[in-house]
Amino acid sequence: MKEVLDVNLPDVGQPFSWAVRANGVIFTSAGPVRDDGTIDTGPIEDQARLTFRNLQKAMEAGGGTLADVAQVLIYMTDVKDMKTIDAVYREFFTAPYPSRSSAAVQLVVPGMKIELVAFGAPAAQ
Repeated sequence: MKEVLDVNLPDVGQPFSWAVRANGVIFTSAGPVRDDGTIDTGPIEDQARLTFRNLQKAMEAGGGTLADVAQVLIYMTDVKDMKTIDAVYREFFTAPYPSRSSAAVQLVVPGMKIELVAFGAPAAQ
């Protein structure tokens, strides 16, 4: 059975949920989406920080923390941004780090430079 988690981000008119729990695992996607539903298209540092804050919201909505994240898949539009993304990543994660993969892609929203997918399982409450 799957449960959609309330992440306190608005519906952006596309057929997806920000976070879903199934079999104790939280499946989430995050991007630089502000609370009002607009997309931050500014500097990569700001977009990355907002994206990881949104991931943090999703994990907290499921009763967990970023320490419960087991894997992160990072999609960026420019591989040159990886150094900056890594610096911001270290603000949110500490060792032992989640398993991670990163790829350069074209994202759907013009000006959006980062999006991620993450999986994690909070300890039983």
